[in-house]
Amino acid sequence: MYCEGGSQLCRLNLRTGSVTTLLDDPEGAFRDPHVYYNGNRILFSWRKRGAEYYHLYEINSDGTGLKQITIGPYDDIEGICLPDGNIVFSSTRCNPWVACGTYRTSILYRCNGDGRVMYMRWEYVDRNQMRYQHLWTINPDETGVMVLDGNQFPNNVFIDAKPIPNSDKIVYVDIPLHGMEDRRGTLMVLDPKYGPDERAAVKPIDLGQVVAQPGQSMDPYPVANDLFLFVNDRKILMTDGCGHTYPLYSLPEDSHPNLMIQEPRPIIPRKRENIIPARIDPGRATGRLALMDVTFGRNMKGVKPGEVKKLLVLEQLPKPFNTNGGPEPTSMGGTFTLKRILGTVPVEPDGSAYMELPALRSLFFVALDENDLSVKRMQSFVTLQPGEFTSCSGCHEKRTNTPRKPSNGLPMALRKPASPIVPIPDIPEVFDYPRDIQPILNRYCIAGTAVQRKGWLWFL
Repeated sequence: MYCEGGSQLCRLNLRTGSVTTLLDDPEGAFRDPHVYYNGNRILFSWRKRGAEYYHLYEINSDGTGLKQITIGPYDDIEGICLPDGNIVFSSTRCNPWVACGTYRTSILYRCNGDGRVMYMRWEYVDRNQMRYQHLWTINPDETGVMVLDGNQFPNNVFIDAKPIPNSDKIVYVDIPLHGMEDRRGTLMVLDPKYGPDERAAVKPIDLGQVVAQPGQSMDPYPVANDLFLFVNDRKILMTDGCGHTYPLYSLPEDSHPNLMIQEPRPIIPRKRENIIPARIDPGRATGRLALMDVTFGRNMKGVKPGEVKKLLVLEQLPKPFNTNGGPEPTSMGGTFTLKRILGTVPVEPDGSAYMELPALRSLFFVALDENDLSVKRMQSFVTLQPGEFTSCSGCHEKRTNTPRKPSNGLPMALRKPASPIVPIPDIPEVFDYPRDIQPILNRYCIAGTAVQRKGWLWFL
């Protein structure tokens, strides 16, 4: 439970209806409870009274054995246990700031962990910052980043996703537009086998007409293939997804109006997922990426074989300091962050490319023709881990695609070593408008005049 100015971590006995308080902090906050596989221990985040940050803690399900796991001047939240006994969580210890806001962002970290990890990614690469917040997956060793669903479709936030037991499906909350208070929305079931672009893969859960308010559900938890816990209007509910929904617990009518129930979890044992072996080499500074055919994939209609000669490799830079939460310091109404130009890699006549790229960097590509003009531009990013080898079937590929088989065997690019990035002579890594662009306008167009308007320096 949570109320402004205080929070409790509680256990509900469904047989008796009794509520036991495991932890009570009248001035702090608990969040993100996660039950270990054995059902006897709970992982959660706690911001103690008087503290500035959340940290990860463990406690036995009977309220004994409290243990702090993380420390430091940053928020550690949304922890889950991995099949090998370790923990993956979100943390602000990366230190960059949200590009369109005045608060710190978080990325995934691991304490000492393995199973595929599903998460929501907020996409920013040359896109509207409010419209792409969908589902991705990654291996526990941080390799194999891949879109799960939604990144081609604007609007709506896909959040609180969890795998449904004994199936390949997923339950999540679909929140309209840029999000709603307390992550409230519509409970959805996703079948990933259709790929990330098929809207028929997503269906709303039928909650019936009498118990739950439409569009106000949150914190789903799949107990079984056809049984879901969730919260709606200060109530814990259970539904079979076919219109049969039942209340399990409601806050007393005389309780504080700001008191909320959040994140119900069954305290029961559950099956441990398979362990995925690590495939990284921490001693290396690069990873390798193989592109099978640059003309193959969604949104590549009209790109002729042989038209793409190179890939321009760009790096999306983090926001290391906070300004006003808008894009004005870099480009009025345009991108929120700076891009670093790393160089180009060749594309073979059959459309294949095989490249060695710096690891642990947010990279994206622009397909260039023989005149170095853009043919297609990537509006996402990929990150390789040290020593990782990964591949894609084409540009803007669908996850369900298999590569086209070359008529003469192996793609041309894979018949030789991976190509290093070739820097572009006389091109700065990061463009600075007064230094790099204004002189071009002065020389070839019209003399630039700096004008001060509303606190900003405009170049005309």
